[in-house]
Amino acid sequence: MTDHPTTPDAGLPEGVDDAVRAELTSLRESIDNIDAAVVHMLAERFKATQRVGRLKAEHKLPPADPARERAQIKRLRELAAGAHLDPVFAEKFLTFIIAEVIRHHEAIASDAVTGGNDAV
Repeated sequence: MTDHPTTPDAGLPEGVDDAVRAELTSLRESIDNIDAAVVHMLAERFKATQRVGRLKAEHKLPPADPARERAQIKRLRELAAGAHLDPVFAEKFLTFIIAEVIRHHEAIASDAVTGGNDAV
């Protein structure tokens, strides 16, 4: 994947009205921009959670924090509902992210114990 989206009207059959093609292209360009922003925001989020993981490892705290995770899921479901996004989808999305963060935290903790010999 690159920062450059594919042609937004790629795959449209011949004969599609020019106005429809133009609107679809415009909408797809917006979607491409949003997707890029989501990727960059996730990268920033994971930079922050890596710092959390190192702090937890330094202080021998557990990689997972079930109470915080429950609170975050509840908060995200409420935000999703307010934004007219399916709260179930939002929960699934955050649950996936949390699982990946915990995996990273476990790897960081393992590295702290083994002296950094384990690959992340």
